[in-house]
Amino acid sequence: MQEITAAEVITRLNNKETLHLIDVREPEELALAKIPGILNIPLGTLPLRIHELDKNNEYIIVCRSGNRSGNAAQFLEYHGFQALNMIGGMIAWSAAVKKKKLLTGVDK
Repeated sequence: MQEITAAEVITRLNNKETLHLIDVREPEELALAKIPGILNIPLGTLPLRIHELDKNNEYIIVCRSGNRSGNAAQFLEYHGFQALNMIGGMIAWSAAVKKKKLLTGVDK
């Protein structure tokens, strides 16, 4: 399974790359924090919604800590998709965003 860090995702977003992000957390978890523009497909519904995805895209999969997203990435890879697990999940995302603000003094 391929992985990507939260800092790498932030850099790619700041570089205006088109990313296909999927958050596999439950909707109530998204209320706490989410990446702007992310698609929510809870892990339990992924097999039912896999037809919504395009095998020509690379997907970055996100959850709270990286465990569920790892399972989702493996599931997608098994079905012929390109998927990267964002290691550390939203915990790492929040830390990376905070670090970027501290380093630059602005929200990126």
